[in-house]
Amino acid sequence: MSLLAAAPVFVPLATAAVTALAAGHARAQQAVSFAGALAFLAAALALVASAAGGVTSAVAFGGWPVPFGIGFQLDRLGSVLVLVTALMGVAALLYLASDADPGPRHPLLLPLVHGTLAGVAGAFSTADLFNLYVWFEVMLICALGLLALGGRRDQLDATFKYLGLNLFGTLVLLAAVGLLFAATGHLAFDALAAAARGVEPALKQALLAVLTMALLLKAAAFPLHAWLPASYPTLPAPVLALVAGLLTKVGVYAVLRTLGDVFAPAGAALAEALGWVAAATMLAGVLGAAYHWDMRRILAFHIVSQIGYILLAVALGGAAGHAAALFYTVHHIVVKANLFLIAGLAAALAGGYDLRRIGGLAAARPALALLFAVPALSLVGVPPLSGFWAKLLVLQEAFAQGRFTWAALGLAVSVLTLYSMMKIWMEAFWKPHPRAGSAHAPARGALRLAPAWWATALLAAVTLAIGLAPQGLVGYAQAAAAALGVR
Repeated sequence: MSLLAAAPVFVPLATAAVTALAAGHARAQQAVSFAGALAFLAAALALVASAAGGVTSAVAFGGWPVPFGIGFQLDRLGSVLVLVTALMGVAALLYLASDADPGPRHPLLLPLVHGTLAGVAGAFSTADLFNLYVWFEVMLICALGLLALGGRRDQLDATFKYLGLNLFGTLVLLAAVGLLFAATGHLAFDALAAAARGVEPALKQALLAVLTMALLLKAAAFPLHAWLPASYPTLPAPVLALVAGLLTKVGVYAVLRTLGDVFAPAGAALAEALGWVAAATMLAGVLGAAYHWDMRRILAFHIVSQIGYILLAVALGGAAGHAAALFYTVHHIVVKANLFLIAGLAAALAGGYDLRRIGGLAAARPALALLFAVPALSLVGVPPLSGFWAKLLVLQEAFAQGRFTWAALGLAVSVLTLYSMMKIWMEAFWKPHPRAGSAHAPARGALRLAPAWWATALLAAVTLAIGLAPQGLVGYAQAAAAALGVR
């Protein structure tokens, strides 16, 4: 029993509580918030170090014996995702300390941010299917609060859109949890895995289909993805980066954990269906991105597109597919969050997010152009950045299994992703600003932007580190994948 396994949940929850109590004291609240984020990061680093040595950290609460206690269990898969969650929290809070997104700082903003981090970390840490549902609800409540916090009409509209489809997913997920409990008598992952082997195959497939549908909605997979680009772009840049980087990945993680671990093998029919859903998700996301001119909407649609690659890796299955899914998830969280942070900086410096009304950033801010190039080219899959290795792992396995249609779609989507990134480059960075001198305006230059630059540089450095030395993460992902399905 290791209390460290509960730290990813209790540290951000405690930070959320203390920042809520300090709501009337902005500086104290900010100091507590950042201290809590650093403590969360330290705990996550300790968990990854332990997991890399082959130790699974676990703890149960409630006074009941396993499998009835409220359990947390962190293996290699969960630990590295908790670490990247903590990193995103530090980057977002660092960016919030700047004036890059000069919206009003509501007293509940920081408590809701830490509540979101607790929900994400709880989902990655839980050892129980019902508590996975509970942590999804924590994320839902905090995300709704963050969406509605500004009180603008577009934000409230986005809140209702987000609530509508996600509430449907919540009901389906709860129904799936109840049906699985009725069929097996268990909800703890270890006990559920053993009991599920005795369930009649057709019934097991039907139950897993219901569970997977709910999780795919949470992951914003096609055709259940419309809520994401309709709601995310209304968030402030640092909050948008945090939410965009993490929330849909929890849905993908849950698909990998359930189909690739707890209920492995999940069945060829379900894997086949998941593969085609993944292919459609890649295509729908990238086409939606190509249509739009608002940087936030372009990047939001690319969340959907890249989720398709991760789901394709899960559908391919086996140790290689699951390792590719984990590598891709880590890469995409970092890259996608950084692109939203850079979009926020670009909007602060050039005057907005609409590509048709801004420009001139390459000449005015060459450092920002360089920072944009790192995650943008990584998203496309240009070597030697992290996205190249992520896509290589997925496509390599697709070709190895003879899934040529899926692989061809993956390559085509990469080309269309390049089109979107080039559109942002040409419009925001390369072409002159429609209003000459706007990118150099004194009011913009007077903004306190240093913390925002540090946050984007931090994430760019992580992307470069993964890309230039991928062996460490590849080896870690392969070891994590090898342990899945062994219960």
